[in-house]
Order: sequence, then structure tokens, then C-alpha cells
Amino acid sequence: QKTYLDSVCLQYPLYRLLNSHCFCLLKNGKGLIIFFLCAYVPKTEAGHCKWAEVLKDLERIKTSKDIDVSLYTANADEDEECQELVMRCFFLETEVIFQECRIKNCSKTQDVWNIWKNGNESFEKNKLTSTKSRKCKECEEYEEKNFTEFVQNFVKVIQRDCK
Repeated sequence: QKTYLDSVCLQYPLYRLLNSHCFCLLKNGKGLIIFFLCAYVPKTEAGHCKWAEVLKDLERIKTSKDIDVSLYTANADEDEECQELVMRCFFLETEVIFQECRIKNCSKTQDVWNIWKNGNESFEKNKLTSTKSRKCKECEEYEEKNFTEFVQNFVKVIQRDCK
């Protein structure tokens, strides 16, 4: 399963190449091309939503008939300063879906696992940066909703984060 981190594999060798041969490469046309590629790739990847793979997997599971759980569901329109905590809540609840799928042997278990894994990798790499505001809720403070509503809100929150 691809994650948004695949682009790093391309950027790092280009960065190393530019760094080690910087002045030699800039003397010819090929060096200039490599230089501009290195300068351009990070800008294009920065515009790429880090949750793109999660969105794809959410699309795969949203119509699942064999996932029947009630989940704490954050509102898609929470304050911007609570966005990171809201995302964490959605990924924590995804672990609940995964456990339910394992027990019931549902058809979308792998997709649910991918959602949880990709989200967890992202959060481990980017430690919690926002401080908990008084207006931000704990996951358990949100209303429990059915699976369909949970997925719809999750998608809205990701799309908001990717703008």
C-alpha cells in the first residue's frame, strides 16, 4: 500500500545528488535541469494531501454492509485549532472498526487496517503539535453515530484538512 511518504524516496536522492555535485552540475545544461527538478519536486509534493491514501480506503469501506458499529464521531466543522485532535479521534475509532472487522471477518478488514496504519504512521512522524484548548473535546465527548455517518464526517474532516 502506497503512503504519502513515497515522494521522499525521490526527493532524497535528488537532494544528495545536488548537494554533492552542486557546483559541477551547475556548469552544464543537465545540471541545471536536475537543479530545477530538485527545486520543483518539493513544491508539488507539498500540495499533495498527506491523507490521500486514507481517503481512497475510506471510499472503499463506506458502503460496507458487514460493518455495524457505533462510533464516537467528531463534527466536521470543529474549530481549526481542534483539527489535529479531531483527526486523532477518527483514527482511534478506526482501530475499533478494525477490531470489529477481525471478530466478524468482514470483507473490508485490510482497507480498515490501511486507514489505521497510514494515520498512525503520520501521527508518529508528526508528534502532536497543537495544545488542547478548553473548547476541544475528548473523543468520548462526541456523540456516537453509526458507521455510515462516521465515514461521512471522517471524509469531510480530511477534505477540510487537505485544502
